[in-house]
Amino acid sequence: MNYENIIPIARQDAEIAFLSNDTRMICDALVRIAYHDPDWRWVQSHCLSFGKHSASEVRGLSVICIGHLVRIHGTIDEISAYLLLYELLEDPEVSGYAQDALDDINIYLQ
Repeated sequence: MNYENIIPIARQDAEIAFLSNDTRMICDALVRIAYHDPDWRWVQSHCLSFGKHSASEVRGLSVICIGHLVRIHGTIDEISAYLLLYELLEDPEVSGYAQDALDDINIYLQ
């Protein structure tokens, strides 16, 4: 496993990536905004939206990023996050990631 430094991304560039429908670009932008954008609400809105994406890679990473948000910012919109995460617990492709995000919420919001 190689460590990769996660560099910031401008919101305009992130929005372009989100519109690209390229899973690799979407995932890269999600991680970069989760780590660096100061507006956790804006980031969470994108994570929640991509939690419904057709590609399991995007769904999984979106919930991983919810965990990053709560760890980094110490807050999230819990109701919206719980609704998505409990729904994704039923998705066998991403249920483990959803459980990890729920665990992060329980650890970092307590």
